[in-house]
Amino acid sequence: ESGDASVAEKAILATRVNDKLYKEISEMPLKNGTITYHETANLISMKASALDNNRVENDSSSETTKEKERNTVVVACAGTTDLPVAEEAALTLEAAGCKVERIYDVGVAGLHRIINALPRLRDPSNRCVIVCAGMDGALPSVVAGLVTVPVVAVPTSVGYGAAFGGVSAMLT
Repeated sequence: ESGDASVAEKAILATRVNDKLYKEISEMPLKNGTITYHETANLISMKASALDNNRVENDSSSETTKEKERNTVVVACAGTTDLPVAEEAALTLEAAGCKVERIYDVGVAGLHRIINALPRLRDPSNRCVIVCAGMDGALPSVVAGLVTVPVVAVPTSVGYGAAFGGVSAMLT
């Protein structure tokens, strides 16, 4: 082992950041680093300049090429109201060094869209699917019936119906 920090150990994220807070933070003097604001996810990622010098281009870990190929996490969401939660999940996974496949706007209200996404959902490189969907909890159940990898349901507090702020989705 080279002793270099892993990608995840280098990740610095701040979540729940609105435009006003980002503006305040971006006006602070920052030496030797960069801040990126991801508006959809309400997230700031920070990177120190010194980390560029320590970048490991050729990972010499014991993980085989076949294992590396099967290392994708799919982040899916029902519609535009779920995008902030889905993007936060996707960006966090990427900061941790995971390969992420985004599949957005595949809600059960338009079932043909999820059917069209099946080749991407069933790709052999996928390790799991994270489904961010509104308050009814239907989409994670549908996706779980269509794929053979684990599905993580992330209910959001927005969407159709009166579902007690996402509580009913957690009960499905």
